[in-house]
Amino acid sequence: MHGVLALVPDELRAGSDLRESKAQENLRLKNGGLTVKVYISVDMEGGTGIAGASHMTDGGYNRMVKLLTQEVNAAIDGAFEAGATEVLVNDAHGSMTNILIEDLDERAELISGNNKHLLQMEGIDETFDAAFFIGYHAHEGNEDAVMNHTIMGTAVTEIRRNGVVVGETAINAGIAGACGVPVVLVAGDHILCKEARYFLGDIETVEVKKAIDRYAARLLTPKRVQKLMKDAAKRALSRLSDFKPHTVETPVEFEITMKLTSMAHMCCLFPSVERRGPKVIAVKADNYVDAYKQLLGCLILAKDAARGWLG
Repeated sequence: MHGVLALVPDELRAGSDLRESKAQENLRLKNGGLTVKVYISVDMEGGTGIAGASHMTDGGYNRMVKLLTQEVNAAIDGAFEAGATEVLVNDAHGSMTNILIEDLDERAELISGNNKHLLQMEGIDETFDAAFFIGYHAHEGNEDAVMNHTIMGTAVTEIRRNGVVVGETAINAGIAGACGVPVVLVAGDHILCKEARYFLGDIETVEVKKAIDRYAARLLTPKRVQKLMKDAAKRALSRLSDFKPHTVETPVEFEITMKLTSMAHMCCLFPSVERRGPKVIAVKADNYVDAYKQLLGCLILAKDAARGWLG
């Protein structure tokens, strides 16, 4: 619903790759004759075939990034079939260099690398109409969800937003919401899908596996997941009017329980940080994105404080 679609002469459209698909035309006209932009944030623990840490290390990593890229491609394909005119993918796991650009659907663009002010939501802005979260996982301590953790498993025990325990799904949906963008599709294990619906309501979810333990899951095959993903992407865009951005009451406070006292201690270098306990700190801001940036800054510092930042 943002950004006017460039007009292309009929004679250039005829028989050309620039020609708009009927689905694109219908969705664009339904949304006021404007472009339809989709943002996709891609984590990994909730991806196809992944049931534990061994799948994400040297032994299984090369297989899993291939499956992850295929899963993302299914979502991209479904989005374009439903009428999307632009798709931006943000690699959002670990080093954030996981998605295979050489295998990515050529209609999409990719943000790669990890020095990002918005981390898993880098590139989101008010020009997008919908966001998908793929490969996501539940927050730390949410039942026996596969690879459950919150942002930085080595540093974070718990994050509360305005008093409520949240994971990456709700935190990142808040960033999208601050830009006026609804999250319309979330994919991961069955516990993550339940978590997503709790915070975001009747969105489309793709349950790619059932968690048995943090390091065990009952998996669907890649082909089944890809079909489910494509169909869910198409359904999500067909019912865009059903969704609302996930907005959070301001001021926004994040309270973080760290794994170590040294982490909480060093975060207090920032004057805005409040120490609430040996391992507990809090940050607050009048708008969501500023509060999130303070949270992220604390986690970056906490990572180095684990053993003393000078070694």
